[in-house]
Amino acid sequence: MATSSIAGGARRAQDNGGIKVLGRVGMACFGLVYLIVAYLAVQVAVGGGGQEADQNGALSEIAAKPFGAVLLWALAIGLLAFGVWQLLMAATSYHWVEEGAKRTFKRLGAAGRGVVGISLGIASIRMATGSGSQGGDSKQQEMTGKLLSLPAGQVIVGVVALVVIGVGVASIVSGVRKSFMKDLDTGELPKGSRGWVEKLGMVGHIAKGVGIGIVGVLLGFAALDSNAGEAGGLDAALRALAGQPFGTVLLIVVALGFAAFAAFCLASAKAHRA
Repeated sequence: MATSSIAGGARRAQDNGGIKVLGRVGMACFGLVYLIVAYLAVQVAVGGGGQEADQNGALSEIAAKPFGAVLLWALAIGLLAFGVWQLLMAATSYHWVEEGAKRTFKRLGAAGRGVVGISLGIASIRMATGSGSQGGDSKQQEMTGKLLSLPAGQVIVGVVALVVIGVGVASIVSGVRKSFMKDLDTGELPKGSRGWVEKLGMVGHIAKGVGIGIVGVLLGFAALDSNAGEAGGLDAALRALAGQPFGTVLLIVVALGFAAFAAFCLASAKAHRA
């Protein structure tokens, strides 16, 4: 009975018009973060800029602008709302997906986006209040070090690496199959924009999957060598990509993909099913 009551409360909260509006505004904020990450990735590719090419670097870039603190507070509200909205969807939504593994994966994906949204919102508040925010690579290495220090730590990190790679592959598959379009009420899109939104989403999900997948590979190397220093977040993944043959070209392509994902978030925020 208690579980049913909690689920009912979550469903009522999700159906609240104000929460939906804030959540969709937050999805646009999420897209804005990826747009700045795309800009920072290009900076890495051409050898300029000192910011980390990840979400924390994007927040630092905003903080450095005029009225940066005000912008960060606005972004924090949007990202927190987006995170809460996604967690509510994870708990009660995706009724348009047939029951079973597909619905479970959709809800797990929403839960992951919810955690990321809330984490970025908290990081925005910390930066706006001057308490700073630890870089993504440093956090990743610290967490990996703690896991490696546990009994069977290498196995645990290895499993985490496989999960992260799996998330990246799932994003790529979603982009290739265009299955993300099932989460949109295309009737809510501006007339004639469906094709563009589909193309942006396809490119964006593939690029995001590549970035996540490389993070998983770095974790795998850390597990194999029992060396937390080999782990890293999105910034380390992009710099590793830049170090490969034709790395500059590859990194610019991925950066353009991040920009496409950002545009997809902005374009589809209103049309996303709830």
